[in-house]
Amino acid sequence: MYVVCVTVSVVPAQVQAFVEATLENARQSRQGEPGSVRFDVLEAEADPTQFFLYEAYRTKEDFTRHQQTAHYLKWKETVAPWMAKPRQGVRHLSVFPADADW
Repeated sequence: MYVVCVTVSVVPAQVQAFVEATLENARQSRQGEPGSVRFDVLEAEADPTQFFLYEAYRTKEDFTRHQQTAHYLKWKETVAPWMAKPRQGVRHLSVFPADADW
């Protein structure tokens, strides 16, 4: 399993628009990408401008394909001006659960 965790800080005036655009990207990823296993959109309880995206893919190649989809490219371009600072993504390899458990 290949997991990408992205932290995003959004300017306050754009939080609702960011959520809408991000949910659209997440839904299309889960519905239209066979390698997309999970796409969680989380908002910090203490700060509604802070978001954490948890994305799980079957393989690294599935994530690479995700980054080439029309919905991802649209999301990336749309939300870029709404970020208070550059997003930070950290890529991981799943230790547990094992791939066979998915």
